[in-house]
Amino acid sequence: MPPRMPLVSARFSPQQSLGVAIALVIAGIWSVQLGAGIAKTLFDEVSPTGMVWLRLASSTLFLLALARPRLRGRTREDWLVAISFGVALGTMNWAIYQSFSRIPIGIAVTIEFIGPLAVALFGSRRARDLVWVGLAGLGVVLLGAERADLDPVGVAFAVLAGAAWAGYIVFSARTGSRWEGLDGLFVASLVALVLLSPGLLLTDAGPLGDPRILLIGAAVGLLSSVVPYSLELVALRRVPPATFGVLMSLEPAAAAMAGLAIVGEQLALSQWAAVTCVVLASAGATRAAARPAFTEPAPN
Repeated sequence: MPPRMPLVSARFSPQQSLGVAIALVIAGIWSVQLGAGIAKTLFDEVSPTGMVWLRLASSTLFLLALARPRLRGRTREDWLVAISFGVALGTMNWAIYQSFSRIPIGIAVTIEFIGPLAVALFGSRRARDLVWVGLAGLGVVLLGAERADLDPVGVAFAVLAGAAWAGYIVFSARTGSRWEGLDGLFVASLVALVLLSPGLLLTDAGPLGDPRILLIGAAVGLLSSVVPYSLELVALRRVPPATFGVLMSLEPAAAAMAGLAIVGEQLALSQWAAVTCVVLASAGATRAAARPAFTEPAPN
């Protein structure tokens, strides 16, 4: 597939194009959660840090081959935006894998999703939007009802991942407006890889030499990074931001189902109710926003 060719072709009508873009977003959601479930099955053999590094290394190589990035002629602002995107990307992936190793995937992603929800509500001055804040708060309270099952360190890592996800949203949009195709995503992935490489000195990197681990890690990198991030970048050029945000609200539910199907993680009824509250709060807040939370300045 030519690296510069859009996946949503001009031969579609506007309505068909929107439908294809929505399908791409949903496919990306399931891809990233499938990758997360597969990664967690390896935590007995590879540390979360090693798994994240392997995921980023494989996805960076995939992007290098797929995008064949052109890096010349970039401004200082272009580089700063892409580097910031990479820092957010690396922090988000590292923190959420640390959380996955301690608490169920569905709960970790539900807590993490408070970050994007905060972005959706940022700057809102409408009293009715407090309904979504309250609904999300109810979800957090319901998660706390099963505190015996939750490692507080895992919860803290999920909160950190949520903060990084908020930064990812901001810098992903800015990177997409300044860099063509997947070039900016490649730079961000490379920055994240370099950022996390010193962490291998603090963990057992021996299993990373196992061909089986390398092969599974490459699959995780493809499923959790290359496929979803690429589909999101393409879809964001065709789907309204509010619609994209509503679709992304499915992430916690998809994570819970992936955890159940792949890792066998059972959630209590109150925890499923918490996932539902956060999904509804995020969908409602995004629809209420009706416009992007941040306006991207034109590139210099």
